[in-house]
Amino acid sequence: MARGKLRIYLGAAPGVGKTYAMLSEAHRRLARGTDVVVGYAEHYGRPRTEELMRGLERIPAREIGYRGTVFTEMDVDAVRARAPQVALVDELAHSNVPGSRNTKRWQDVDELLAAGIDVVSTVNIQHLESLGDVVEAITGVRQRETVPDEVVRRADQIELVDMSPEALRRRMAHGNIYASDKVDAALSNYFRPGNLTALRELALLWVADRVDEYMRQYKADHGIGDVWQARERIVVGLTGGAEGSTLIRRAARLAAKGSGGEILAVHIDAAEGLHSGSPRELAVQRTLVEDLGGSFHHVIGDDVPTALLDFARGVNATQIVLGTSRRKAWQYVLGPGVGATVARDSGPDLDVHIVTHEQAAKGRGLPIARGGRLGRSRVIAGWLTGLAGPVLLTLLLTHTGIGLPSDMLLFLTCTVAAALLGGLLPALASALVGSALINYYFTPPVHTLAIADSENIVALVVFAAVGAAVASVVDLAARRTQQAARLRSEAEILSHLAGSVLRGERSLDALLERVRETFAVESVALLEREDDPAAWTRVASVGPLTCSRPEDADVEVPVSDRLSLALVGRVLPASDQRVLSAFAAQAAAALDRQRLEDQAEQAQRQAEGNRIRTALLAAVSHDLRTPLAAIKASVSSLRSDDVAWSPQDEAELLESIEDGADRLDHLVGNLLDMSRLSTGTVTPLLGETDLDEVVPLALVGVPDGSVVLDIPESLPMVDADPGLLERAAANIVENAVKYSPPGTKVLVAASALGNRVELRVVDRGPGVPDDAKETIFEPFQRHGDRPRGNGVGLGLAVARGFAEAMGGTLAAEDTPGGGLTMVLTLRAARADRNVQRGQI
Repeated sequence: MARGKLRIYLGAAPGVGKTYAMLSEAHRRLARGTDVVVGYAEHYGRPRTEELMRGLERIPAREIGYRGTVFTEMDVDAVRARAPQVALVDELAHSNVPGSRNTKRWQDVDELLAAGIDVVSTVNIQHLESLGDVVEAITGVRQRETVPDEVVRRADQIELVDMSPEALRRRMAHGNIYASDKVDAALSNYFRPGNLTALRELALLWVADRVDEYMRQYKADHGIGDVWQARERIVVGLTGGAEGSTLIRRAARLAAKGSGGEILAVHIDAAEGLHSGSPRELAVQRTLVEDLGGSFHHVIGDDVPTALLDFARGVNATQIVLGTSRRKAWQYVLGPGVGATVARDSGPDLDVHIVTHEQAAKGRGLPIARGGRLGRSRVIAGWLTGLAGPVLLTLLLTHTGIGLPSDMLLFLTCTVAAALLGGLLPALASALVGSALINYYFTPPVHTLAIADSENIVALVVFAAVGAAVASVVDLAARRTQQAARLRSEAEILSHLAGSVLRGERSLDALLERVRETFAVESVALLEREDDPAAWTRVASVGPLTCSRPEDADVEVPVSDRLSLALVGRVLPASDQRVLSAFAAQAAAALDRQRLEDQAEQAQRQAEGNRIRTALLAAVSHDLRTPLAAIKASVSSLRSDDVAWSPQDEAELLESIEDGADRLDHLVGNLLDMSRLSTGTVTPLLGETDLDEVVPLALVGVPDGSVVLDIPESLPMVDADPGLLERAAANIVENAVKYSPPGTKVLVAASALGNRVELRVVDRGPGVPDDAKETIFEPFQRHGDRPRGNGVGLGLAVARGFAEAMGGTLAAEDTPGGGLTMVLTLRAARADRNVQRGQI
């Protein structure tokens, strides 16, 4: 029985219309006369989905009891017994109830496919097993129900069901996805615009990669070697010379001219392992191409143009970028060069760009790895075998007389032994000495250098030629073996170096220590030239005997015009320079990264200081004015001679003065701390803070009954400064209450999301347009420049400044159904500290 075909509707999030598309496809097939049944699908109270399920035959679900509750699952046996042409099975990643035959629904689907039934199913991108950690990092929610990627990859058809985040949120707000009581929570958490945008991008990229795989497979199955220019892929051929950076940047500009352009840099080495490029330059160029969003590839090939074209066609490239030949004019006698050959053989499907550069026509000048010498003891043994061996063999054979052919074979064996031990020169010497001894002692007339028989002349010449050839081959094999061992060691070292980079090991001192251990030297120092060319500064060093100038080092590797790596302890052979150059390039990159991090940290401190100063100024202009006005009004009333105040009225006015003074005292204390913070003399006192202890204090200044507080006791602690957090929350709540309609309460709720805690202040006021959601946080700005009492208050600038000083964020979102929601996000305290509060 032929296996059934699987069609999957893939979506970025619930509600994009996967089930609707699946049911619509069922109706289309049913209209064409196809036997279609619903194996399992639920409408979840969605009217349009429920309407589409009408008119379709449904296989009754199987009921399974579990822990006192009855659940329904697809009845696989009933579907197989019905044997339709097509079965609809929703939610491919669903986990079956314990007690079912299969653990997962995709396993049920696999049974239907094996029975020859075509299946149409649905799945969301967040349920793919390989993307679980990515989705959790984006949404803060770990998906428990997953499906192996290979199951989806094997589908005969994958169709993306796409919808913009804005449209999906509108569907949610209109109640087309979840029940109305769950809409606010969904829009505030999983269905936030940022989450939906990231999930949509994941879905689009995943489907695009699958389409690319299908296209490559189709071309391979049909023997199509031409390039199909579905999107621009630019291959950059690198020689390992300094011109590579120019070529990569040129390719990046070409890719930027079209959407979706991709850069692939490739360096081709000869198959025998001889490295023709500079490791330092290649390391720099690898970093450059990866910074530009491309990828670096290393290819082995005997013929560079052929290998380059094969690689380009294999990745379905549309353009190749090469540099102008480095050959001098006379070298073109040897051949047309790589660029000309690639351009000639590229055909109509590949465009070849030849880019000029400063190294053109200056000769190759690239370091080439030479075969290492054999050990001294082996060379001596080879010379002894090559010279003494034929003499001893002559003394032995003069008393045996076994015949000239056998004599020649024995002398040839001695030549091969000399080649195995000492290499080419001892073997050639052995062949020459052996030829002379054979001629003198064993070729008639003996004891003369004359040869009577012409056949013996030919035999002697053949012996010498064979001896030289065998010696050459054996010597080459020995050298290649040594080269392979050397290259394997270098590859292991470079692999370890690359692995340390991928693992995020950024310490410059650790890298220099690895250099010292690898090359067995006493000390390693990274030196930087100052403005005075003769003055050097030691940037970093390891070991007891570090030098202060490159001239004092036993080995010096220039990294750039201003940087040099200096080693003290022993002189390294030239063969070690290649790996040492890679370490030097990585040391320079580590230094640049360290300095960039320092600059970024300094810039962040300055930015935080600016934000704090801005918040301080806004607070002085806004928060101080309200209590001062209340105090002044109360004092003016008490001093008025026109009104006779009762003792009760006087008490109320005095209480108002006292409340205002207390508020000013509390506020001035915070502002003094903030002024110290802005000058860099103090940092926010971050510590474990309970929102349910701080937020109620922030509600003192708002009317009673105007706020609904919903902060769970099980909420994790946050890393925050209690004073700054209180002021931030007070300003947010005060603005929300001010602009809420009369009789409408403001909701202040908190929830945990991954390693973050969100405090959401929800009002039902007029709201703010999208283009003004950032303007309202600027100091001395009121939305629309409206009179005080309308617009959004200046306290939001204070709140955002305080939030960012604590490492948090403050953003504005639309409230579903109308209004504005302020989201204050803070870091959750470490889980091990939250264990004390019952958190796991």
